[in-house]
Amino acid sequence: MTGVMKRMAMIFRAKANKTLDKYEDPREMLDYSYQKQLELLQKVRRGVADVATSRKRLELQLRQLEQQAAKHEDQGRKALSLGREDLAREALTRRSGIMQQIADMRLQYEQLQSEEEKLTLASQRLQARVDAFRIRKETIKATYTASEAQANIGGAIAGISEEMADVGLAMQRAEDKTAQMQARAGAIDELLASGALDDPTGMAKDDITAELERLSSGSDVELEIMRMKQELGQAPAPAPQALGQGGQQALGPGQAAPGTPSQQGDAQYQPRFEKQGE
Repeated sequence: MTGVMKRMAMIFRAKANKTLDKYEDPREMLDYSYQKQLELLQKVRRGVADVATSRKRLELQLRQLEQQAAKHEDQGRKALSLGREDLAREALTRRSGIMQQIADMRLQYEQLQSEEEKLTLASQRLQARVDAFRIRKETIKATYTASEAQANIGGAIAGISEEMADVGLAMQRAEDKTAQMQARAGAIDELLASGALDDPTGMAKDDITAELERLSSGSDVELEIMRMKQELGQAPAPAPQALGQGGQQALGPGQAAPGTPSQQGDAQYQPRFEKQGE
């Protein structure tokens, strides 16, 4: 059970680490580190300010003690001038105590001054490190942002390429189907034209029949025009025919002699136009 629990704990930590890596943004971590360094720098500066304040306070106290020592010295000198040695001794005794305090305070003052210098130097070094970290942080953030943008663009291009490949395959299939349908339609037309394939509607005709019908239709149109011109009196005069033997007009193939029933019948047939409205 102990081994199973350790394995489960390791798996859980691995999964948690992977999840944290997924949601971790290096830019945010850099900004957080920079903020912590600024806070540390601010603490160092406050420490320097506190030490400087203490040093200034000791400096003021030293001045006051020095003034008191000078005052007691003047009092002792004045008492001696007046013949009061006892007062002079008392004043000089007080001055001696004050001078001892001054010596102790001077030692503290020097220690504070040395500590202030160390803290000032540390603050300057930390400030330089923070500035260097800020520059590097911004450089890393810019590089990371550019890399992220390139990765996103690359992913988008890859997606577009995949979609274009699918579209290309669809277009190829459509072109193949279109070409197949065109070939099938052309083959059916050729089979219908050659008569190899029967048209169930009866509308399809071969090329020979179509050409004969076209020629026949053209001949019928010409005959109809000639007939209408004859009726309107616009028909040209018939060309003179060559005379045959005996002074008779030579007859062409299929022509009947004058006075024959066929010609008489044609003479008797006179087409009549009805006036419009009758």
